[in-house]
Amino acid sequence: MIKQIAHIRTGAKDLAETETFYCDVLGLEKGFSFKKHGKEVGFYIKVGNRSFIEVFEQKEIEIGSRPLLQHFCLEVDDIDQIINCLKEANIEVSEKELFVDNTWQAWTKDPNGVSIEFHQYTQNSCQMVESDCQLR
Repeated sequence: MIKQIAHIRTGAKDLAETETFYCDVLGLEKGFSFKKHGKEVGFYIKVGNRSFIEVFEQKEIEIGSRPLLQHFCLEVDDIDQIINCLKEANIEVSEKELFVDNTWQAWTKDPNGVSIEFHQYTQNSCQMVESDCQLR
């Protein structure tokens, strides 16, 4: 029935800055734009196989009344590489940590304050061995 996440939606105070973060810093690819009266008001960012981040312009007044998104998580092949990439772009990022699910993780925020978690699975990650995760 359900195949995968099709997309998550978030708001952006500045579309250009948000596109730079996701495309230039994180290396993702813009899929397509949403236009209204000839002006870009949003876009899709490709994340893997048919999964996307949907971004729409959201004015400051709307941001306070409508949450952007609590957080989302992106799987990465090399967590050290993404941490270095963010640091080189002068973007604050946490150090990597092996979490209780046996998965490496690190955290940052996009230009709109949305938290992004990066996961690098290990052979013992609960997500891979499908075991319960015991929280501390």
